[in-house]
Amino acid sequence: MRRALFQGMDSGLYAAYTALLSRTNALDLAANNLANAGTSGFHAGRASFQGVLAEANDALSSQVGGAVNNYSLLVGSHVSDAQGEIVPTGNSLDLAIKGHGFFAVKTANGTRYTRDGEFQVSSAGELQTKTGATVLDAKGSALTLPSGNVKVGADGTISVDGPDGSAVVGRVALVDLGASGAVPAESAALYKTADGSTPKPATDAAVQQGAVESANQDAVQGTIQLLSIQREAEMMQRALTTFHNNFDKTASEDLARV
Repeated sequence: MRRALFQGMDSGLYAAYTALLSRTNALDLAANNLANAGTSGFHAGRASFQGVLAEANDALSSQVGGAVNNYSLLVGSHVSDAQGEIVPTGNSLDLAIKGHGFFAVKTANGTRYTRDGEFQVSSAGELQTKTGATVLDAKGSALTLPSGNVKVGADGTISVDGPDGSAVVGRVALVDLGASGAVPAESAALYKTADGSTPKPATDAAVQQGAVESANQDAVQGTIQLLSIQREAEMMQRALTTFHNNFDKTASEDLARV
């Protein structure tokens, strides 16, 4: 009987510890979401949880115990594909994506993907992000824009009105990162493909010129999420303390009789 009691308490102690660890990791994710609520093209991360114990026991029969078990393991996170607000800017080089898709850009770490369409033209005429990454066309090559009035179609086709009339200079790549979705890369609005996922042309995406997409999580929503996770982490800490105290009490009282 004593052995069964210790096993149940030990399971509860383990569940409380792993739950606290998972909420700590989720807290980091929520803090990053809030910190980037003002970053153009940023898509928030979302955490997924599962219970650590297959069956409930006496140690987890309370409301707190059930909550501990339900949030015991952080099994993964994903990038939300919810649409951010499209904000008009009036800048012809600013591009926003409506729907599911990403721009492809070349960075020092290789090809990355972004929804931050605050673009500019370099001194060499290449279309770049505000951090200097090269914007790629549908064939994976750089886009060079001559002087003139830039027009961008919904499919990403770029034309420039020059002295000799309008000419198509290329098409911005719109990329679908597959069922596994995007994985955060080196900076807030840069993403890469998940392992085993192959990018393909986006079929549910359109470009809006003269606008950018805001982050898909605002500061108010991010603050509420952060506070909620903080409260859950505090509850896990209290549960862990309770299990630990009960374990010590049982050990000191019962083992003395053995």
